[in-house]
Amino acid sequence: MRVLVSLFAPRPRHRSFALLDSQGHCQAFKQCSLQPMGDGWVEIEEIRLCWLHQPLPAGARIDQPQSRSRVQQLLTT
Repeated sequence: MRVLVSLFAPRPRHRSFALLDSQGHCQAFKQCSLQPMGDGWVEIEEIRLCWLHQPLPAGARIDQPQSRSRVQQLLTT
């Protein structure tokens, strides 16, 4: 039964991230459901290995919406 439930359960959406150095060059890629900890990680549309050690193209980044804290969200509703 557990196998049947796991087939239809929603799976976490994997997002793509790139680690940028101080000059904006791509140093690493990561796919995960949450943003990686630490500075320099930006969310990107897709991973392309040709971007390694190169400046990240401007169109590759995903614009991050301004997030509000959970308390602010509860107070405004």
